[in-house]
Amino acid sequence: MNNKLYVGNLSFRVSSEDLQALFAEAGSVESARVIEDRETGRSRGFGFVEMGTPDEASTAIEKFNGMDYEGRNLAVKEAQPREDRGGGGGGRRNNGGGNGGGGRW
Repeated sequence: MNNKLYVGNLSFRVSSEDLQALFAEAGSVESARVIEDRETGRSRGFGFVEMGTPDEASTAIEKFNGMDYEGRNLAVKEAQPREDRGGGGGGRRNNGGGNGGGGRW
């Protein structure tokens, strides 16, 4: 088992520090991060916690998955590797112009 856990259905009031304190009840926490919206800085309602060992990660899943925390039932599971979503490259733009004046000769 991986040490990194996905934590979903978080209240928007939960901070990374809150998440770290909660998961410390299951063992050593290497890192805890609530994911925030880039533009607003508001929580997106999920985060990631990295536990010290796979056993601690397993304990955290058993202890916290489905638990009521801040009025929401947590969804805790092993984090999956991030999928490549194609890189969003924007493609070629047609900004007009191009053939410059034409027909002079």
